[in-house]
Amino acid sequence: MPHQLTTLGYVLHIGAGAVGLVSGLVALFARKGGRVHRAAGTVFFASMTVMATFAAFLGIVLPDPVNLFIAVFAFYLVASAWLTVRRQEGALGLPEKILMVVALCLVAPFAILSFQLAAGLPPLFKSTVPLEGPVLIAIYSFTGVLAIAAICDVRMVRAGGISRAPRIARHLWRMCLGLTLATGSAFTNGLPRLLPGVSHTPLLLFLPQLVPLGMLIFWMIRVRFTGWLDHAAAAAPSAAPLIRLS
Repeated sequence: MPHQLTTLGYVLHIGAGAVGLVSGLVALFARKGGRVHRAAGTVFFASMTVMATFAAFLGIVLPDPVNLFIAVFAFYLVASAWLTVRRQEGALGLPEKILMVVALCLVAPFAILSFQLAAGLPPLFKSTVPLEGPVLIAIYSFTGVLAIAAICDVRMVRAGGISRAPRIARHLWRMCLGLTLATGSAFTNGLPRLLPGVSHTPLLLFLPQLVPLGMLIFWMIRVRFTGWLDHAAAAAPSAAPLIRLS
């Protein structure tokens, strides 16, 4: 029975991840605020939630604390991004406060692990993969991003909400980063295991992650520095979907 549950966990994790990749790419390139974008974004949120849930399950059963933390991190990103545009501007609820606590709790172990790895100390957390090379870079990146996300959450909760361009930017970078995690998991972790005779991940498989990262940079610049949101609202003041992205 434990083996069957683990197999089922892998199937649901991989299946949901595949749906997340497709729906995330559709949402990424669809007209922002349109029906296709909103529908694809909702599917992406749901599939990423399922993927992260079973990734956490596998991280507990196997066990692998690092994968468990990353699964929670992925869920945190898409959940906080989805809630951002589901709420009215300037509004705040209990789920956002809970997610803030999740971010603060995740920062601590990642910060400890990053310090231990940087100082050459034995890591507190064991992993099924070597904590070196791209994995080490990923851990440092997670630590930095989590610190930024936690700080943003604290500021939002203290302010009682978020609105206008910062609200849309918060949604965009968290969704794009969640898609980057899904892309990286698929192409640099899952796919190499299916390739015969491959003992390490080819550099080419790291390139797909640059697509959502590139779009993240593009949209952050467009939303925060070009006045795109004001122009969109002025061009179609009655088209609420242009402003509400999900």
